[in-house]
Amino acid sequence: MSSTRVQRSHQERGDGAVPLYPLSRTARTTGSARTARTGRRAKQELPEEQKKELKEAFELFDTDKIGSIDYHELKVLMRALGFQVTKREVLDLVEDVDVQRSGRVDFNDYMEIMRRKVLARDPDEEIARAFELFDEDGSGTITLRKMRRVAKELGENLGDDELQAMIDEFDQNQDGEIDMDEFFMIMKQSTEF
Repeated sequence: MSSTRVQRSHQERGDGAVPLYPLSRTARTTGSARTARTGRRAKQELPEEQKKELKEAFELFDTDKIGSIDYHELKVLMRALGFQVTKREVLDLVEDVDVQRSGRVDFNDYMEIMRRKVLARDPDEEIARAFELFDEDGSGTITLRKMRRVAKELGENLGDDELQAMIDEFDQNQDGEIDMDEFFMIMKQSTEF
């Protein structure tokens, strides 16, 4: 996701949330569960695409371009990325990584904070949150109209035939819409490989 898309999505939605896709399927470890030499657990890493998105978001919020962000910028950034964090949580995060007590978080510390937060997310909660992005009226279904809106917001040029084919493929009860259960099934299938 380009920083332009992060910014555009941030502005268009108006709620400050820049959704990241569920990460459970893409998170990887840097080796086996335990490394052969040390016997310690390997550090779980984010995929390169996700790191790139987080870097672009950091650069967008590093408004003074000094390579670090303050508490307020971190709080706004985390909320823009969809994390519901309190002031106290963000202050604690800054305190944990700010060894020089500057009140700022550099890029590497930010990436470590985000790695931990992203990997701690509940995949089912992320799927439900993604469903809510489609279901803006809270009806409990995803219709062709809603698919068209989301595709447009994401800059995807998909015709109604393509969008309807997506719905038809996963519409188990043949009602012409995707409900929460069907959406969970789609997302769970897409995470298995």
